[in-house]
Amino acid sequence: MSNSNFSENDIRPSDLMKEQQIAMTIDIGRLLQQSDKFVFVNCPACQKDSADLKYHKYGMRFVECKACRTMYTNPRPTAEVLEEFYKDSVNYSFWDKHIFPASEKVRREKIFVPRVDKTLEICQKYNVKNDSLLEIGAAFGTFCLEMKSRNYFKNIVAVEPTPNLAKTCRKKGLQVIEEVVENIEFNEKEKFDVIVNFEVIEHIFSPINFIANLKKMLKKGGLLIITCPNGQGFDFKILKEKCNSVDHEHLNYFNPSSLALLLNSSGFKVLESHTPGKLDAELVRNKILSGEYKVDKGSFLYQVLVENWEHVGIDFQSFLSNSGLSSNMWIVVQLE
Repeated sequence: MSNSNFSENDIRPSDLMKEQQIAMTIDIGRLLQQSDKFVFVNCPACQKDSADLKYHKYGMRFVECKACRTMYTNPRPTAEVLEEFYKDSVNYSFWDKHIFPASEKVRREKIFVPRVDKTLEICQKYNVKNDSLLEIGAAFGTFCLEMKSRNYFKNIVAVEPTPNLAKTCRKKGLQVIEEVVENIEFNEKEKFDVIVNFEVIEHIFSPINFIANLKKMLKKGGLLIITCPNGQGFDFKILKEKCNSVDHEHLNYFNPSSLALLLNSSGFKVLESHTPGKLDAELVRNKILSGEYKVDKGSFLYQVLVENWEHVGIDFQSFLSNSGLSSNMWIVVQLE
């Protein structure tokens, strides 16, 4: 059984992921060489300076805010360190050359077509204008390309600061800005009706500044759609530091409440929030089957994720998604 007719292996082919681990290890080394430039920060959601240590991983220190339960790395690389890191990323180059092309068909059909469908549904639901859409962190360009094929928005622009990925987007005929958000400015006439960013905000040094910059690019009444990991989601809570989403690149692990808090304080009205993830249960199951995560054979988790997987796996994943417990999160906000 696989959730929603695709599995982890479909989007992250196991034979390629072994090589990807090498590329990632090289990147971790590159980043840690700059550790003398890491700085301490307050909570990226509520800005409070009170957190408990959760664990260490990949040479990074992960803490959880006592006030809003946002997990984050502290200390962390500065924006300048991150900009250089991503420009020369060995890992991102590997994804661009190997993993994205190998999994593009499944990713498009199972992730990006539904993602575009959902985005258009949201735009129509809130009667937003369809003059322009901006995607921050376009990566392989699949979302923008699929959205372009729908002929809904008159103008679609992709922001992708990583050179190899920006080049790939251009080859697909997309309008690309190869720059980090902090360095981009639009005049009043160039602002956008809709801004989307999928799995971006967790990589950002200062989410509050990132949101402030997006605010400058958005028209009054425009929509901002964000997806990111839910740090209070199932596989985070169960696997802890063994969770694959806990890595050297992800600096911020918001939850629905804490991200809403940040966006409200930045002048946005929260319209809706969901945790529609499809792979939480399978990700934990795979860790159990591989022996990376140990559970007692008589435990509830073992019964659900191993013994009775074929019968209850889909229902269990649906429960996680519908109860706000999936580790994938969507939030839709409007500029007031």
